[in-house]
Amino acid sequence: VGLVYMFNLIVGTGALTMPKAFATAGWLVSLVLLMFLGFMSYMTTTFVVEAMAAANAQLRWKRMEKRKDDEDEDSSSGVSDSDVLLQDGYERAETRPILSVQRRGSPNIFEITERVEMGQMASMFFNKVGVNLFYFCIIIYLYGDLAIYAAAVPVSLMQVTCSATGNHSCSVGDGTKYNDTDKCWGPIRRIDAYRLYLAAFTLLLGPFTFFNVQKTKYLQIMTSLMRWIAFILMIILALIRISRGQAEGHPSMAQLSGIRNLFGVCVYSFMCQHSLPSLITPISKKKHVNKLVLLDYILILAFYSLLSFTAIYCFRNDTLMDMYTLNFTNCEIINIAFIRYFLGLFPVFTISTNFPIIAVTLRNNWKTLFHREGGTYPWVVDRIVFPAITLIPPVLVAFCTHDLESLVGITGAYAGNGIQYLIPAFLAYCSRKDTQLVFGSGTVNKHLSPFRHTFWIVFVLIWGFSCFVFVTANIVLSESKL
Repeated sequence: VGLVYMFNLIVGTGALTMPKAFATAGWLVSLVLLMFLGFMSYMTTTFVVEAMAAANAQLRWKRMEKRKDDEDEDSSSGVSDSDVLLQDGYERAETRPILSVQRRGSPNIFEITERVEMGQMASMFFNKVGVNLFYFCIIIYLYGDLAIYAAAVPVSLMQVTCSATGNHSCSVGDGTKYNDTDKCWGPIRRIDAYRLYLAAFTLLLGPFTFFNVQKTKYLQIMTSLMRWIAFILMIILALIRISRGQAEGHPSMAQLSGIRNLFGVCVYSFMCQHSLPSLITPISKKKHVNKLVLLDYILILAFYSLLSFTAIYCFRNDTLMDMYTLNFTNCEIINIAFIRYFLGLFPVFTISTNFPIIAVTLRNNWKTLFHREGGTYPWVVDRIVFPAITLIPPVLVAFCTHDLESLVGITGAYAGNGIQYLIPAFLAYCSRKDTQLVFGSGTVNKHLSPFRHTFWIVFVLIWGFSCFVFVTANIVLSESKL
């Protein structure tokens, strides 16, 4: 079940922008880069699991030390051993995952039984500067996420509603390139329609940022179900079109100019490291967790390849939309109106359920970053200022641009790079040093990454920093050409 959740978490909005990125970079370059980045993402996933085990060991060790001190005090104050043991057993049962409570015998000190979030791991293993850099990276990533979500919903609504009116009904995917200044309804231009939808989206979902979002289980189940129906439908429709000889795509083998965006999209599309504590901790038997995660990555790689290859051979490069679902709102592709509207509006439903959750997560990260020990925030700061600084920047970015491919590319290439490569590598390195200091050099972490040699950590760090330099140089060079 945990691995199904991981699959659903990774295969998200980024997958919808992948076909366009594949087409602009060429199929061979795209496939090689996708496989390499999938391997890198798997490696850093094992680093995070190892750091989680080390964090659990440290927390367990501190608790044992505290218990010894308390027992010494209790024995001197006359409290019986049986009282201490009863209370101790109750506390352990309350903090452990339900499935592991039934297991007998004392757990290995590196057993992952307690959920330790990435922020907590950063505060355990990093110094003050490292912790602040971690939160800065997470916040930038979440801002990028929100900007992508805030742009994707109005873009989908604009494309579907503007194409469903006037003389160009059904023609979203027929190769007609619309400008933002083209008319949508009467005097209203397409860009005006986009901004009206953005305003409506902000007014409807923005207020959730000012409250806590809870009990989203049924929303998440519905979202997952819709996502699977939409992805399978798109693959089947593209395959039917190719099998009938109606395919128009003639993708090139390699186009180096498209690598920058493809890199960002691929990094964004493999992102799961920040959610691993919530996914891995409840799994009862973690003995083969690394092998099962590897299987997950192989399945995701196959799925991304299938989605992207069917897309680039079915549609011409110049007709592929930033949001791949919009290619299926054309009557020639599918003549069933319900399916056209379902796929065209698919991002609206799924993204709208995720937006409040991401917004609340970002707001809470801001609070943690500025948290003062023992202090509380004034009501205005807590309820107005933090939600406002969470909501306003991504909406402004979405107001200025709706180029989804670039938004996903830049978010993945910068903040995603930090979260997926640099932070897990530093967590693995620092947790190994701390484990040796606390438990001695002979202690072996049972969840030690298969990539245990220091070479792999150095390799990931060099790769991560090289990517920063490459992407920045590419942006500067392309801007100077313009």
